[in-house]
Amino acid sequence: MKEVIIVNEFNEYVREVFSAAGDIVIRSMMGGYLVYLNGKLIGDICGNELFLKRTPTSDRLLADSELRYPYEGSKTLMHVFDRFEDRALLPELLEGMYAELPEKKPAKAK
Repeated sequence: MKEVIIVNEFNEYVREVFSAAGDIVIRSMMGGYLVYLNGKLIGDICGNELFLKRTPTSDRLLADSELRYPYEGSKTLMHVFDRFEDRALLPELLEGMYAELPEKKPAKAK
């Protein structure tokens, strides 16, 4: 599968900071970007803001973060993440989220 080139500095910053937790891939999707950790979707980047999925770990560790929908028409309320400098938080947050998020669904056979 061909990887999408990360096209802006914010995306590259997210990839760089989060890569300590594993393989971070950012893919373009309908005007925004999807953020994957070791193959699992963990969030979206929309308008140079990072939105992380809600899991028990993110709800606990990001309890003081703003909850918003990443784009108009979104069905998922997500945490707006802005604590990039908190290097002690990131491993616990990302490892917990990864463990709690579902495995990627296998592709349907044609």
